[in-house]
Order: sequence, then C-alpha cells, then structure tokens
Amino acid sequence: MRVLMFGWEFPPHIAGGLGTACYGLTKGMLSLPDLDVLFVVPKSYGDEDQSSIKLVGANNVRVTKRKLKLSYRKKILDYIEVDSKLVPYVDPKEFGKLTTYGVSGIKNCIQTNKKGYIEFTGKYGAELMKEIYNYAFVSNVIAQDYSFDVIHAHDWLAYPAGIAAKEASGKPLVIHVHATDFDRSGGKVNPTVFDIERRGMIAADKIITVSNLTRNTVIHKYGMPEDKVVTVYNAVDPLADDRKNVFKKGVNEKLVTFLGRITKQKGPEYFIEAAHLVLQKMDNVRFVMAGSGDMMEKMIRRVAELKMSDKFHFTGFLKGNEVFSMLSLSDLYIMPSVSEPFGISPLEAMQSNVPVIISHQSGVAEILTYAIKTNYWDVSAMADAIYGVLNYPALSSTFKKFGKTEVDKLKWEHSAQKVKDIYDSVI
Repeated sequence: MRVLMFGWEFPPHIAGGLGTACYGLTKGMLSLPDLDVLFVVPKSYGDEDQSSIKLVGANNVRVTKRKLKLSYRKKILDYIEVDSKLVPYVDPKEFGKLTTYGVSGIKNCIQTNKKGYIEFTGKYGAELMKEIYNYAFVSNVIAQDYSFDVIHAHDWLAYPAGIAAKEASGKPLVIHVHATDFDRSGGKVNPTVFDIERRGMIAADKIITVSNLTRNTVIHKYGMPEDKVVTVYNAVDPLADDRKNVFKKGVNEKLVTFLGRITKQKGPEYFIEAAHLVLQKMDNVRFVMAGSGDMMEKMIRRVAELKMSDKFHFTGFLKGNEVFSMLSLSDLYIMPSVSEPFGISPLEAMQSNVPVIISHQSGVAEILTYAIKTNYWDVSAMADAIYGVLNYPALSSTFKKFGKTEVDKLKWEHSAQKVKDIYDSVI
C-alpha cells in the first residue's frame, strides 16, 4: 500500500507539535510491512532526513503547461487574501499577530518563477492563504504524477491539498485533525479557517482525531457523523542518548517548568497564579516559563505585580535539545492548557523522569494514569499538587518511576497500525 501524505513542515524545520507528530507517525508507519509513504511539504530545504522517508517539496514540482483534473469543484485556484497572519500549530513569534481577518480580494492566478516552479516560504506569514491554495494546485499535479492507494492530509493547512489530490485521482482521502480553530482561537473562530476545516472534513472518507476531546469537537462543532470520526492517540519517540541528563542543576532549589507557547490556549496565567500560592508556603523553589507568544509581556508584568520576579524566569522559545536541557533541570513539569487537543510535551517530560501536572482539558489526560490532573482554572488545586510533589519525595518518585514506564509503552508503531487499519477500511 502506498500513501500520499500532505503536511506543512518536516524536521528539522518545525515550529511545534504538528511537525513532531507527523514525523513520528510517518516513521512508525514505515515500520509496518508493505506500507510506503510519500510525504509532501510546501517547501523542502534539502537537509531533511530522507533515509527512510521519501520527501517531495511542492517548490520542486514544475507546474507550467499542466492541466488540472477537477471532479468535485471548479474553482480550485481561487484563494482569499487576508489582512493579518493566520496561525495553525504556530511559530510562537507569529502567534501574537492572530487578531482579526478581513477579506481584501479574490484572485485566481498562479505565479511561477522562470523555471516553472511555484515558490513557497513554507512558513506562517502574511501570504499563508495564498500558499495553502498554491499548495493545493501543486498537489493536484503531484497526484497525477505518482501512483498511490490513499491520501492522508495533516491539519487544516493541508486539507485543500488533500482535496485537490482526491479530485485528480479519485483515491480515498483521510484527514488528520491535530487541532481545530476552536482550540487555537479560544472559541473566537476564524470563519475562513473554519470553512477550510469543514470542507476538508466533508470531503474526507475518514477523519482521524488525536483525542476523544477533539473527536467531540469535530462531531458537535462541525456536524460530522460519529462513524466517520476515529481517535488515534499520538505517541512519543524514544529518548535519544544525547538528550539524557544534559545538564545538572547548580542550585539547591526545586524547579517547576511551564514549557509551551505563551498564549491563551496554554493557560500561562493559571501557572503564574498557582506559583504565587506555592511561594506563600515554601521558599526553596523557582518557576520557569519556557516559550514565547502574544501573552508574554502580560505574563512578565503579572509576575512583577505579584513581586516574585526573583523566583520566576522567562527563557524565551526553546527548541530541539534545549527542551530536554530544560527538562533535565526540572523537578516538575506543568501543562495547564485551556484546550489542548493532545499534548506531546508531557510525554517528553515523563520520559525525562520528570513528574507532570496536566489539565483535565487536554487530550493526553485520556491516556495517562501516572500524571496529576487538575482543571486549568483551579489554581488552588494546582498549587496543592505542586507543593505535594516538591515536598513529598515518595510521591515524586512514584510518578517518576511509573510515569516513565507508562510513557515508554506509547509507541508510534501502535498508532501507525491503527492508521493503517483506517486506510484498509476506506480503500
């Protein structure tokens, strides 16, 4: 079986959980017999690991003098230009520009360079909508040039590409919902993004969601039939040797870490309020907010207002081994997300022998037993949990030991097998 898979980013050029999840799932799929994946991204850079995955960049596909094969709708080239930047699983530095969106015009032309290629940035900038539909144009061409059995499109940026490939080939389409705009926007849904998401869901033969939390959103907010939507949980790659015990802590104080985008979705303000309560009861503790985003300045000001700047640190955006360096210093990891479709970072913390506190409003809470769970808004319960883990060694060691055992069983190969079963059901 051959899979034509569309994503938006591929390691090492990733901005968040979407690229990590796509890469992990794809590697897991390649461990299965008789399964081959052709992974397509808008822009390939040439330094990607292609030892086991064949990667195609839409920027390297010549499109001049090509005919589109359209069977479902006629105006595949139409795109809407918007005034500000749209964000999916987003580069944290761009998240602050998520405001309001205004339609400035509709065009239906495709611009190529002198060699007949469409140029892509592959990022989340002002031309994002244009790139999404240019990507769909190229995807229609790719679907004519390659043989495959099923199409798999990851998240809303790739749904138009998946639809275009289906129009060209008539092959079944599976879409993978890693997040919805209800999660990203805090309920203030962008109608343009919502329309793209819903079109993808309607066109799909099956819809994969990363948690039952997200599955319920797809069913109830987008009106999809229950039997069309299947949950396949994410997993985590084994911890590489170069990411183990990267640093040793140089102070005799406990370290509590928030690691993620500093945005409304991630609940950073609740972390700060809980930290303030903990500091009323103990002094030998420091708190770290690792990440960046539109709420960062507000959070810095709140820490100053609470007069705990000497106990609170902002690192900025961390990536790659920097994440594991931070975890190696941490005594506790917290993810107080307001709406988290899944959440891979707690799994990485548990791999690193760090106990975790997560919100009930996260998809990963559905599969973890050895994680402490609180409601994101219940800062008193969160503070109690922080105090307990930091002051009772037996509690901390229990979550470290059994948490690592639990997370080590969450393998991408298992998720991949479930995805393959979904392919079999639609072919």
